[in-house]
Amino acid sequence: MAMCYLERKSRLSTASLMALLLGLLMVTALFRGAQSIGVCYGMLGNNLPPSNEVVDLFKANNIQMVRLYDPNRDALQALKGSNIEVMLGVPNSDLQRFAGGDLTPAFNFVYGNVVDNRDTIKFKYIVVGNEVSLEDFKYVLPAMRNVQRAVEQAGLQNLVKVTTATYSGVLDNTFPPSNSVFRAEYLQYMQPIIGFLAEKGSPLCANIYPYFSYSGNPASIRLDYALFTAQSDVAEDGQLRYRNLFDALLDSMYAAVEKAGGGSVKIVVSESGWPNAGESAATTPNAQTYLNGLIQHVKGGTPRRPNGPIETYIFAMFDENTKPGAETERHFGLFSPNKQPKYQINFN
Repeated sequence: MAMCYLERKSRLSTASLMALLLGLLMVTALFRGAQSIGVCYGMLGNNLPPSNEVVDLFKANNIQMVRLYDPNRDALQALKGSNIEVMLGVPNSDLQRFAGGDLTPAFNFVYGNVVDNRDTIKFKYIVVGNEVSLEDFKYVLPAMRNVQRAVEQAGLQNLVKVTTATYSGVLDNTFPPSNSVFRAEYLQYMQPIIGFLAEKGSPLCANIYPYFSYSGNPASIRLDYALFTAQSDVAEDGQLRYRNLFDALLDSMYAAVEKAGGGSVKIVVSESGWPNAGESAATTPNAQTYLNGLIQHVKGGTPRRPNGPIETYIFAMFDENTKPGAETERHFGLFSPNKQPKYQINFN
């Protein structure tokens, strides 16, 4: 992104001020061409700006869809009146409580966060769990059903869809994509979840990361295939041809969902991104290339589902310096914590 946020400074020259304003206007206009793109607002950092400034940053860049991983009070307060569509998460730590016979936790969540703010915040999804471990997967569908009951009691079922977010780790036989199935240990849970989504007309959320596929197997996966820069087809799947790994990963998920009875279920890409530090492929040029390619690509569809656009959320708004795991996990941000953009990204 060029100049995405303008801080007031007392000694800016006229030329510098005009350049900053021009950059801001350009990015705002460019984002209007990317209505299928949202951004994940992760908060695992001890140096992040306050939520009101973050929402100002969303608005300055015309970011119209945001994923929140939990009902953070400050973030919800800042989002009031913003007209930004919100994907709201139920944390994994709450799944067991939400899944029980006592409906109170699920109803408190829906009424205390969604219903109470329905006039000022545009809620689009409630995502019950994110990349849930096999040990806790048994809680996902019961928790989804209880949240759905609360949504329906509030009369919001046509406005707010209940779903969950999964990832490629639940799949097996992913190459070619049409061979993909849910791993046996996950199928017992995913099949009824897919049935629930089909019944309610809700999408499945999936986190799609070509970066992790490439970094885990660089000897077999070409970097240009992962970065949307391959100039010709790289993989074949019957009549389907693949020029980028993002499509192959997403179509692998579609193939598994279809085999589990979800031919009508749409997939929302709830996370995708590329880090710019932490290992050899995690560079600023690679991250910038991937993000630009992603933004342009999701305006269309995939070989298996060609009718786009693909609703996609970039991970993440900021670098998160307290996020656990490998060093790369802390370097996925579009912005540094000081609100300065890390990349030149073209949203046109």
